[in-house]
Amino acid sequence: MNRIVLMVCTVLTTVGAWAQESEPTAAAAKTAGMSLKQAWEYGGWVMWALGAISIFALAFVFYFLGALRQGAIVPRTLFTDVLARIRSGEWDEVRRLCDRKPCPLADVVLTGLNTLRDVPQCDVNLLRSAVESEGARIAESIQGRTELLLDVATISPLLGLLGTVLGMLTAFGSLASDVASAKPVVLAAGVSQAITTTIFGLFVAIPSMVFYAWFRRRASKQIAKLEAATSEITTAIIGMGAKSL
Repeated sequence: MNRIVLMVCTVLTTVGAWAQESEPTAAAAKTAGMSLKQAWEYGGWVMWALGAISIFALAFVFYFLGALRQGAIVPRTLFTDVLARIRSGEWDEVRRLCDRKPCPLADVVLTGLNTLRDVPQCDVNLLRSAVESEGARIAESIQGRTELLLDVATISPLLGLLGTVLGMLTAFGSLASDVASAKPVVLAAGVSQAITTTIFGLFVAIPSMVFYAWFRRRASKQIAKLEAATSEITTAIIGMGAKSL
């Protein structure tokens, strides 16, 4: 009986020791994590800059989803109607259609019509040159806007790196001034700033780069459709011999 009591006491003592050891471990694990608010405070002004850039990147994404949607550059109905009106010689109706639905295709068509109207004795080469120049300008504008996301993807890691440098400067600056008076809190804050700004910089840069690659390919496809439609419409205008505009 005494042996049983002794064994029970031993087990209870061991369990109590384990419980006392696990309490600091659990507390340390609980405090080891970092909330978003704490990370934001550690990052300082760099986090505000990254936040502003991320808002711009999100706005660009929504803008390109609408601007590069199917039919935004070359509306199928407009292309069909304009081509039919050109082949029937209804030039005033072509202008009304283009004015009624402004888009890159309409701008190219109006450029061709204005060139024929404003330039006396306009030949085929001059007409094609004017239309191709307008198409190239529109294509460059579309591609240039998509590169805004590339700029965000390039600047964000650099801002994160700047935060890393500032954080390490804060951490080791206290050591350089006086090793004895260096506080662990200051060191931890500097290292935390270095880590959080780098992470958040990558969080902004990686999605921006992914969306840029996607929108770039999408823009290239839309520009190719615009070039094909422009070529067909220009051929139709030349075939009608529209010199009296």
